[in-house]
Amino acid sequence: MELPRTIQGRQIGANELATIRGLITSHPGWHRTRISQELCREWNWCNEAGQLKDIAARSLLRKLDQQGLIQLPAPVRSANNAFRNRSDRQGTLELESLQIEVRLLDLQPLRILRVSQTSDAQLFRTLLQQHHYLGYSGPVGENLKYLVYDCQGRVLGCLLYGAAAWRVASRDRFIGWDEAARKSGLSRIANNMRFLILPGIRVPHLASHLLAIISRRISSDWQEKYGHPILLLETFVEQQRFAGTCYKAANWISVGETTGRTRNHSNGAPMAPVKSVWLYPLHRSFAKRLAGSVMRPDA
Repeated sequence: MELPRTIQGRQIGANELATIRGLITSHPGWHRTRISQELCREWNWCNEAGQLKDIAARSLLRKLDQQGLIQLPAPVRSANNAFRNRSDRQGTLELESLQIEVRLLDLQPLRILRVSQTSDAQLFRTLLQQHHYLGYSGPVGENLKYLVYDCQGRVLGCLLYGAAAWRVASRDRFIGWDEAARKSGLSRIANNMRFLILPGIRVPHLASHLLAIISRRISSDWQEKYGHPILLLETFVEQQRFAGTCYKAANWISVGETTGRTRNHSNGAPMAPVKSVWLYPLHRSFAKRLAGSVMRPDA
């Protein structure tokens, strides 16, 4: 590995490696989470709400460990992670029997719950693991999860918004930013990573209605949780499976398609399905603000 190099948005050189190695060797009893937390404190690596960027730090440490530049202690939560990813089959079977074919008006008022409690998080996980074709193993980085209920308290589905894709040619052309602005502004974009309406729910216009509701509240929700707003939403629709009809109905903009190459396979033959790229601006000056290399606190 050539040093210095950018990993997880940080420049890693000889001095940074020495700091990490020192933390590991000086505290042999520390587990990976403690090391990553102390590294965040050492580097003052926080988000705009002042929270330690612990998950990003752990990802950085794992990458350095995989490259043989450091030696991390063995993970201590493998059993817990396996349990965390296990589905609640009994709860899922009950949901599978739910059949709703009515007008959207008949479900009103809808309740969209921001997931924070453990019980809600388990339901959210189960829905995606059992009913979404991509499954679910948990997001990395900043994210918001929503559960959707109708007026009778029946769960209809869920939505997940997470960190923006690192580099997307059609999106980046649409915004018109340079490399420095892209690195600075990515945190102002949220990716609709999962959108699920349960299989038995057949309600015209429900999907686009939910997208519209979320678009009106997500920036303030993000501000409350992470200390900064969102200016633009993005999503990627697998063309062989879906037409993106609900996004079009909710006034999202189709700006192009992906190349089929992933961040880890940027050369050679495509490794992933081609997806259409859809964007939804949340501010009339989103492009100007995203293209600015230095983001204002209220941007």
